[in-house]
Amino acid sequence: MEADETGSAVVTGRANRLVTTGCLTILIVLITVLGVLVSWLWYRAWHDGNVNSEREKKAFASIGKQARATADDTARALGTSGTTDADALTEVIWRHTEAPVITYDASRREFTATAARTAQYDNRLLLPGGGPVEVTRCFVFTYTYRPGQVWTSKISERGDDVCRPGTEIGHRVRLALRRISNMYAEDLTRAGVQNALDPTGRRSFEVKSVVREGDTTTVSVVVSSSGTAVDQCYRFTRPVQGDGGQGSATAVPLSSC
Repeated sequence: MEADETGSAVVTGRANRLVTTGCLTILIVLITVLGVLVSWLWYRAWHDGNVNSEREKKAFASIGKQARATADDTARALGTSGTTDADALTEVIWRHTEAPVITYDASRREFTATAARTAQYDNRLLLPGGGPVEVTRCFVFTYTYRPGQVWTSKISERGDDVCRPGTEIGHRVRLALRRISNMYAEDLTRAGVQNALDPTGRRSFEVKSVVREGDTTTVSVVVSSSGTAVDQCYRFTRPVQGDGGQGSATAVPLSSC
């Protein structure tokens, strides 16, 4: 009887040791797998961070390169424009820079254009949430002419707050284009355009003049940012008659209204 009990105890002990050994083995395997997974996730996050940082740097560099090319191209265009008219030169600058705000200092014969430039890069992430990311840089382009010399350009980078009013004016110009394009020809009067652009009297738009010549109507408007911190004169042009009495309008900035 004692021999049976001893044998049973031995078998039980061996079984317990096997179970314990098996549990430890499984635990070690789980810890190893978890460690490998955590290490891989850490490496992937580190690698993606480096890739995204490099892509962001390239996007910023690309914006700067394009801005410098724009400054040079605009200076050459001013030199070959063959005009000294401030409004015509403002249009040349706008067509090359697409700057929503362009000012002219007659005493210095100097134009200043302020514009934000953007670029996108693909943000790489392991988890959902990646995709295109937009980066923005704010530039001030300065074009100066001295008698007997060529046009010179200078470019400087500023904080986003410098470009913010111009960006807002750009949005409002596009809004004005849609509203003027959708107006009926008989409503293209100074009061009619003012009401269409600024129906709530927020003073974002101030219509200076509406002139009809032949089949074309020209509207001069001062477009202001919030709080009238910055304003820019724009000339909107559209045909008097179009489909249903409406017509597609165009807009260019002027040195003054």
